[in-house]
Amino acid sequence: MSRRSLAPLFAVALGLSLWGLAWTARAEPVVVDRVVVRLIAPETGGVRSPRFISQRVLAFEARLEALADPDRIPGDQRPYRDRHVRAALERHITETLLASSHIDPEPRDAELTRQTRAARLMLIERIGGVQALQAAARAEGIENREILSILRRRARASIYLDRMVTPMLKPSEAELRNIHRTVRTPFQDKPFDQIESALSRWYVSRRLYAALASYYQNARSRVEVTIIGPEQ
Repeated sequence: MSRRSLAPLFAVALGLSLWGLAWTARAEPVVVDRVVVRLIAPETGGVRSPRFISQRVLAFEARLEALADPDRIPGDQRPYRDRHVRAALERHITETLLASSHIDPEPRDAELTRQTRAARLMLIERIGGVQALQAAARAEGIENREILSILRRRARASIYLDRMVTPMLKPSEAELRNIHRTVRTPFQDKPFDQIESALSRWYVSRRLYAALASYYQNARSRVEVTIIGPEQ
């Protein structure tokens, strides 16, 4: 990937809040957000249509990655680490590429709405509940409409992967039963009939995460990412 060093971004990420409030005794203008990443890729329209990622959104997504991290140290006072910022940035970039790509046939509004709801359920279950999502949003000043935008981006990206790469959003009952028997899951001690829906979301979420990571590795060479510092 052609990009500047991510070190400035990661350094900022170690603060209590990536965006913060800035003011002086003379009541100078308050800085509530700024662009930290510029993305240029063929899927998004090339140099004529750059995409931008704000501090608040990236910080919020880094918090989500931290909440979902099974290796996170209990009691860690930092809301996220460098690796969570990196994972959030890579996922945001990948989902943006996929959501901007042509899907054949184009998903209908009802399908996109259903998958957006599914994306919300998968996120909530991955990070530990609705309260965790709400707390992360409050910490970074993220509104409900911004969460919806993130979820719709994830929904469209998942539909692209399912339709244009390999089916993964609707595993069969036989496939799920086999997973329940042979794979260590959060539901292995419960009867299949009681956890089928939750198991399906867990399984689909893991497959989507792996597919996004694979797609990102293949897309890196054609993506230009620029980290935008405070002085720019």
